[in-house]
Amino acid sequence: MTIYTIDKMSDIELVATVLGLHADHEACARLAGVMTTEGWLSGAPLTEVAREVGSVGDRRLARLEASVELGRRTLSARAARRATTVSTPEDVVSLMSSVFTGQEREHFFAVCLDTKNRVKRIVEVSVGSLNASIVHPRELFREAISVSAASIVVCHGHPSGDSTPSGADIQLTKRLVKAGDVLGIEVLDHVVIGDQNFTSLRETGLM
Repeated sequence: MTIYTIDKMSDIELVATVLGLHADHEACARLAGVMTTEGWLSGAPLTEVAREVGSVGDRRLARLEASVELGRRTLSARAARRATTVSTPEDVVSLMSSVFTGQEREHFFAVCLDTKNRVKRIVEVSVGSLNASIVHPRELFREAISVSAASIVVCHGHPSGDSTPSGADIQLTKRLVKAGDVLGIEVLDHVVIGDQNFTSLRETGLM
């Protein structure tokens, strides 16, 4: 009898394991195919594929999406452990880009740093809609204070792939800077991450 380990499973077998289905099930092949293509990374929702196949229930789909999200968070945590400092927008992109891959909604994060710009914690502050995120400064700074952060860098992804900051992004950044000044926690930058591109509000003079 051959014993398969997770790292030796095919994409279809991995999807089948998560869904609790046989690997020859049509849904497994379709979902695995979509998840490993560039189209899905650009935001094609799994729900559309599941609807086409018609035999994947909401619970199974939620299980698959939870697995994907857990993978993203694991990559983020590993990147944080590897990162000694965050000093440039490129450092932020290197640290966080994998977290935004394939996201259909805007996710807003705060990277909490110590006095030497070393990562102390990465906090997901909010999850918004397709083109907007709702961020409350009090929630963001509560987390930063809890880890005694000396400064923070905030970032979020644009599912559209275009990293151009919106008017709301610019206004939010200014609010966060003011709140940070009061609390003694400097907001070093706000980096908007798109598809193979990014914009630093600090470097573009928008904060």
